[in-house]
Amino acid sequence: MTQLTLDMPEEAFATLRQSPTEFAEEMRIAAAVKWYELGKVSQGRAAEIAGLTRAGFIDALSRYKVCPFQYTADEVAEELRDFD
Repeated sequence: MTQLTLDMPEEAFATLRQSPTEFAEEMRIAAAVKWYELGKVSQGRAAEIAGLTRAGFIDALSRYKVCPFQYTADEVAEELRDFD
């Protein structure tokens, strides 16, 4: 695993009431959720990036109010046509 080093203002931890370790874990989850929401990564890959199980990642999606189903309107319409 690759390790990254980020410079963060000390106030960020106090503002969020998190330790640096908690902050780093939450940042991984937030990034994975956003990348999933944007369609840049699959749900499985996002869970891996977040350091969570797939079920844990789905729970994180709920906390961030992101739908676990990433379909476009065209994809939904196509699925519905298949039922006709």
